[in-house]
Amino acid sequence: MEHFDWILIFRLVAAGLLGGFIGMEREFRAKEAGVRTHFIVALGSALFMIISEFAFEGKQHDAARVAAQVVSGIGFIGAGVIIFQRNVVRGVTTAAGLWVAAAIGLACGDGMYPVAIAATLLTVLCLEMMHFVNLHYTEKVVDLTLIPGKPYDLPTLPQLLKQQRINVETYAIQEGKVHLTLRLRQKDYLTTIKNLMDSLDGFTIEEMN
Repeated sequence: MEHFDWILIFRLVAAGLLGGFIGMEREFRAKEAGVRTHFIVALGSALFMIISEFAFEGKQHDAARVAAQVVSGIGFIGAGVIIFQRNVVRGVTTAAGLWVAAAIGLACGDGMYPVAIAATLLTVLCLEMMHFVNLHYTEKVVDLTLIPGKPYDLPTLPQLLKQQRINVETYAIQEGKVHLTLRLRQKDYLTTIKNLMDSLDGFTIEEMN
């Protein structure tokens, strides 16, 4: 195998590893796309770049056209990880990560290793920093369905929740069940719900989202 072939293979390996590094962070956070998806997206983008540059030697071609098609084509994969659930859009950040992984793959395919490495580190740094900020300084909306285990004055429940200093966005009673939408601190929302249930004697959680 010629030395030049090894250089191209190294570009593919570098692209896959850098893309997989971003995917590792996403998988660690239990997101929709993980190491395998980011690895393959980055590697595939690098392969397209290599093909566009070297597969048509001696022929009139425009290498930038293939790169442009990768940019638009990755949108289909990104759209596949975005879901709309209970009035909340999820997966946008992961889709953006795949988009960046494709760009990193293109950079590796062109031999722009310093740029690809810098983009990878900046992406992971941004994801980790925003995870820390969201965990400690943002709120989470939680939907609860409670079932009273004994006769209970349900209309007085909002007053009890107010005494617990819990931010109630919606409150409804249907068929003897209590439906609540609470806005809680992301950092300790599970502890808050546990303390709430300890104070609500006889109630059990039927559903929580």
